Amino acid sequence: MEIRWHIALLIIGSAVVTLIPRVLPLMILSKLRIPELAIRWLDHVPIAVMGALLASELLLSDGRVDPGSHLLELIAAVPAFLTAFLTKSLFATVVVGILSLVALRLIV
Repeated sequence: MEIRWHIALLIIGSAVVTLIPRVLPLMILSKLRIPELAIRWLDHVPIAVMGALLASELLLSDGRVDPGSHLLELIAAVPAFLTAFLTKSLFATVVVGILSLVALRLIV
């Protein structure tokens, strides 16, 4: 089997570029003592990121706020949000969201 070195270098370079932003902060932050207030604040980051992703997906269309263009998705998000709130389970939330959207698309 012939090895194409430019492809091999591309794969190795991609691995290094992917590894650096994941390992470097871990190595640096593992040596630091983070204050309790900062840790409590950082606990909210995943929720904020998920909220921003969901809001942009459910409310934006072509860069403008247009919730009417995603009406089925907004309706399907309600049981998914309730499931997330009640169970705190990502798996259950995803399953309920998908099933809700499938059911709505079959009905409409």
